[in-house]
Amino acid sequence: MIEILFGDSESGAMKFALKTGNKSGKDVICLNFMLDIGELRQPVLSKYRSNLIYRMLYQEQWGADPEMEAELKDLGKIYAKELARLKKHLKNGEQLRIWYSSCPYSMCGFLWLCNALSTVKNDIFAVKLPSSDPHVSWGELEPHEFVKYLKFQRKLPPAELQRRAFEWNRLRKENAPLRAVINGSVISVPSNFYDFLIRKHLGKTPKKEAVLIGEILGNNKIGVGDWWFASRIERFIRLGKIKIIEDSEQKYARIIKRNF
Repeated sequence: MIEILFGDSESGAMKFALKTGNKSGKDVICLNFMLDIGELRQPVLSKYRSNLIYRMLYQEQWGADPEMEAELKDLGKIYAKELARLKKHLKNGEQLRIWYSSCPYSMCGFLWLCNALSTVKNDIFAVKLPSSDPHVSWGELEPHEFVKYLKFQRKLPPAELQRRAFEWNRLRKENAPLRAVINGSVISVPSNFYDFLIRKHLGKTPKKEAVLIGEILGNNKIGVGDWWFASRIERFIRLGKIKIIEDSEQKYARIIKRNF
């Protein structure tokens, strides 16, 4: 069984679970293409997608780090290799098990993968993190916890793969800058969709940027990464809607306040 996940932290936890004997899978594939953001008409292995992943993850939040910057620039190549390994497993007739959740990046990854697998003959299974679970994403689990969720595993029939593929192609045609999960469905939304959370948690009283983002993520379990809010805060600063009260080379350490 080949385990497929859509985030680096959750993939790392799954790999550790395999090494420690807590899972029966043979290999782990990480396909962290961040498909909830950016246009979709470009292939996942395009330069556009690679640059987008780099821009989102490397924003010098805690200061410039040349080693980290170089590592993140290679992520596009790393995920391309992951996809190549998946194709090899498919040719070998391996069974696949997709782990996904209601987080936008995970749901989008799941729909994209269903589209990519809609014509294969391999057995494909899926495990969705229950909406009632206290965890928001698979990345919040300890490695030994994955095995408890195998009871939620189900086989994906061809009809469902085709239906999910249709959903993905609809999103591709809409080609919105952002996608969100609303009532369990992936919806195309404008790039300012989550901006109200920044306005809600940042007032005229100065606040450290790291604290602001922490409050947003801690109080709103929407499965969106800190990097998205960091990028939107940066945009507000450029537009003059957020004012820097005390600057810092470490962006998350800046003191900021609303200016509108």
